[in-house]
Amino acid sequence: MNRRFFRYYYLRFIRLQGDPKEIARGIALGIFIGITPTIPLHTILILVLALFCRASKLAGWLASCVVSNPFTFFPQYYLSWRLGTWLTPYELSWERIHEIMAVISGHSGFQQTMEELSSLGWHAIAVMVAGGSVLATPFAIAGYFLSLYFYRALRRKRQRQRAEILADYEPSNDQRYP
Repeated sequence: MNRRFFRYYYLRFIRLQGDPKEIARGIALGIFIGITPTIPLHTILILVLALFCRASKLAGWLASCVVSNPFTFFPQYYLSWRLGTWLTPYELSWERIHEIMAVISGHSGFQQTMEELSSLGWHAIAVMVAGGSVLATPFAIAGYFLSLYFYRALRRKRQRQRAEILADYEPSNDQRYP
């Protein structure tokens, strides 16, 4: 990933407007959904869950895009698989997961991707979702608190700048009209 990528998303995050808690909830939700192995459903899940959590949908979507990209896709699935097989009593072969990742990353279309995922069976989905949830939880919690701190500081800075601008334009008492 290059500098342009980071600058683009940094500016997108800086320009988010709203309550810092709402934005932080959206970022935490986006990080959580982005790390879980639910790739064809990320946007749908973020939009639906953001309504229930009173979170920023745009912040969630942006965070998901940053966290779930071609560079992080394979390590996330691998770690989700390892954690899921360790946590659940089900066994899932890495070869089968690799086949599914090839279908998902091959841009074969939503319908074919959903058919492949449904062919995995409930045991395999339970393994991946359990592992992904355990993997995503600490990142989502850290993302919430870091973004809450960041957006509160950004709000204070903007308020201070507005106050300085208003103070420059406000006439003194002797310049006011009676």
